Parts: sequence; C-alpha cells; structure tokens
Amino acid sequence: MMKLTETEITSRLKTMDGWEYEDNALHTSFEFENFKDAFSAMSRIAFEAEALNHHPDWSNVYNVVNISLSTHDADGVTENDFKLARAIDGIVEEE
Repeated sequence: MMKLTETEITSRLKTMDGWEYEDNALHTSFEFENFKDAFSAMSRIAFEAEALNHHPDWSNVYNVVNISLSTHDADGVTENDFKLARAIDGIVEEE
C-alpha cells in the first residue's frame, strides 16, 4: 500500500468532518452519552477493522474514544486509513 502525499491527504479530509491530519496520522475523537455507548461503538469498529485487516490506535476514557489511523508498513497514511475512517464514521453515525 502506497503512502499518500500530504496534498492527497488534506484534499480527502475536506469531505470528512471531524478528522485531522497530524504527526503522520489521521485523528478524530467521539463523545458518547456514556461508557456503554462508547464501548459498543468500539466493539463494532473492532469487527470492521478486523474485516479490513487494518487496526486503529485508540483509547477510551469513560464516554470519549480517541482514534488515530496510519499504516505502519507504509510509515504514513494510505487508502486503508481512509477506508477505515469512512467505516468508523458510518458506525458512529448509527449509534
């Protein structure tokens, strides 16, 4: 998988609300009503990440989930990161 250029990344991010490019990765944060809802979303994201064989760096504190996406093998952001980001957005919108 080829690493995307910063120009390609910033162009693609224009169509994605809440995602930022920093430190060679895509980042976002979601706030849920409670821990159960946050954990539920993380569980659903985990299944999608496994299906895509592409896994996020993430953390959860009570009702907040912080997510960073990059492709370690490419040492940066690739199309895989955008595929997972779009899937994550779809999952969170359903919550």
